[in-house]
Amino acid sequence: MKIIVDAFGGDNAPLEIIKGCIDAKNELGVDIMLTGKKEDIEKCAKDNSLDISSFEIKNADTVFQMTDTPSEIVKSKRGTSLGVGIDALADGEGDAFVSAGSTGALLVGGTLIAKRIKGIKRPALAAVMPSNNNPFILVDTGANCECNSEMLCQFAMLGSLYMEKILGVNKPKVALANIGTEETKGTPLAVETYQKLKEMKNINFIGNIEARSIPFGEADVIVADGFSGNMIIKMYEGAAKAISNQVKDVFKKNIFTKLAYLGVKSGMDDFKERMNYKKYGGAPLVGVSKPVFKAHGSSDAYAIKNTIAQAVKYVDSGFIEIVEKSLKGNENNE
Repeated sequence: MKIIVDAFGGDNAPLEIIKGCIDAKNELGVDIMLTGKKEDIEKCAKDNSLDISSFEIKNADTVFQMTDTPSEIVKSKRGTSLGVGIDALADGEGDAFVSAGSTGALLVGGTLIAKRIKGIKRPALAAVMPSNNNPFILVDTGANCECNSEMLCQFAMLGSLYMEKILGVNKPKVALANIGTEETKGTPLAVETYQKLKEMKNINFIGNIEARSIPFGEADVIVADGFSGNMIIKMYEGAAKAISNQVKDVFKKNIFTKLAYLGVKSGMDDFKERMNYKKYGGAPLVGVSKPVFKAHGSSDAYAIKNTIAQAVKYVDSGFIEIVEKSLKGNENNE
């Protein structure tokens, strides 16, 4: 299996991207194609004593900047490391594409270059998140700020299939993010979507879920429009970091608290690992006919390696073919 990786996407490119790819190749046995300026990639590897002799490098002289307009990826920015990577995926030069670059450009490129699965209204970003219990998936996390009920129902179907086929959850519980649990709560869109989700026979819909209940793992799939989903995920990450900093301050207070920390260090390490979003890798752009993964902009080597690992699972599961069959099945039942 060959994974195409944008070597210049993200805040820590290209060094952390290269290191993550090396770790992925060593642990997963995958082939790697890096996209980006070949000369700079080889210099970075040499300066840091990294062996990339087994990697294929597809040259791209420029980088898609975060200030660039996403739609430019299909025209004037097609030759960037991100654009070259999506083109390579669309042309069948690799099995999946990973980038920590511009979310907007990745969405536009995934939709218009790699193309949507037939029958999908809009692709969505589906992020796997930690909770007090088991990980859950939040979909959409920023690809579609404005949605209709049909799109949200498709997000529910895509998220449910992802949890079942890739993360191995039997009959995943699906919930709609809302301001209350009653089915009459929320905007007209939320009320309409609730009724449609309740009628869907191919998902295990359990009703609305409030934001405060999400971290406790009460649902396996959280459905939201991209605006709300992005707010949820960023608040989630920020709150986790704030709490972590507060806990550190408590244990650093004096000699006695420092000694107390030694007694709970093992448990604290387990807690940090359980709540570390980096171990779940990036978010797949579900609904696209080729595997496209968005890694966090601040991804380090560990996060990149795990994003590649998720991409490998995605390809091996036949997820896209499963979605296509599910859509055809729904058409036949109508």
